[in-house]
Amino acid sequence: MEATECVFITDCEGPISKNDNAFEVAREFIPHGERLFKQLSRYDDVLSYVLKRPGYDAGNTLKLIIPFLRSYEATDKKIRTFSERNITLMRGAKDTLQYLKAGIPSFIISTSYHHYVEALCIVLRFPFENTYCTELTIDAINLNEKEKSAIKRLGQEICEMPPLKTPSSPRSLKDFSHKERQAIERLDSIFLEEIAQMESIDMLRSIQVMGGSQKAAAVKQIVTRTHSRISNVVFVGDSITDVEALRLVREGRGLAVSYNGNTYAVKEADLAILSENTLVIAAIAQAFRKMGRDDFLKIAEDLPNLNPEEYGVNRQLTKKLRPLIHASAIQRTTSKNIRELAQRSSSFRKSVRGVRIGELG
Repeated sequence: MEATECVFITDCEGPISKNDNAFEVAREFIPHGERLFKQLSRYDDVLSYVLKRPGYDAGNTLKLIIPFLRSYEATDKKIRTFSERNITLMRGAKDTLQYLKAGIPSFIISTSYHHYVEALCIVLRFPFENTYCTELTIDAINLNEKEKSAIKRLGQEICEMPPLKTPSSPRSLKDFSHKERQAIERLDSIFLEEIAQMESIDMLRSIQVMGGSQKAAAVKQIVTRTHSRISNVVFVGDSITDVEALRLVREGRGLAVSYNGNTYAVKEADLAILSENTLVIAAIAQAFRKMGRDDFLKIAEDLPNLNPEEYGVNRQLTKKLRPLIHASAIQRTTSKNIRELAQRSSSFRKSVRGVRIGELG
């Protein structure tokens, strides 16, 4: 079978929706859940980005938070119902996916729990079989009362720790303050010793969070599934969980796109987009499909002056896209602009998704 001309793959939260579902679920079901999730998210950043702990994937916050959710009686039904009722889409998300999947094999790779992704697919009219996400059956975790009490106490202790703040360009624990190093060491003992030794938590080991290397592996699966090549892939991401997938696609000479990304994502992208409407992504994917990587990157920053019809966008969509492209910032990343671009994108990300979600890794 001939190789597919182009494959479109996107992260979910950020490029498609404004949610951070796991953060919102934690805030809903756990007392002080917002503070707890943020601390665990920063700890996750330290383990994956600074220490690069072997076998640890970015996004494992979704696994670390599970014992606390379960100790406060979260169930699969409760998480599913909450997720269904709290979906907030990016502007243009439905049109973007409907347009792209009509002409290009399109997929979503999300770190989110499957409860949220399933609900989102219904709203988007997107096939769930074309998604990869974190499978979780939280009802299978049966904590006894002693374990629930212990986990609640540990959660309170974590909330009382000094907030972890990742320094710029950290290379080791020495770059953190003494109090932060103590907090990281205590978090290690909590998760690697105390919680890990609870019999009821054994099933957590089998949960594969769809982040980091798992996202990169999913990209490879999609390439095999579509009989394509990495060089044909357009991958859109926005956070630390997308770093390895972005790097894989960039190094494989596909197109790695940061959409309202944080510093982690921008540093691994070929192209950074700052926009309030995802329809710009449709134009990018179609242009790449027609031109290929090299020719597209040559004209990427001149997109506002081009006619979208010239690179395969239909006339009806072109009318919508022209003002959006002009209102968006589309910039190729270089060694000279990447620091300033990452700062701009991180700031814009917070204005679009809100500071609470936008500042998460």
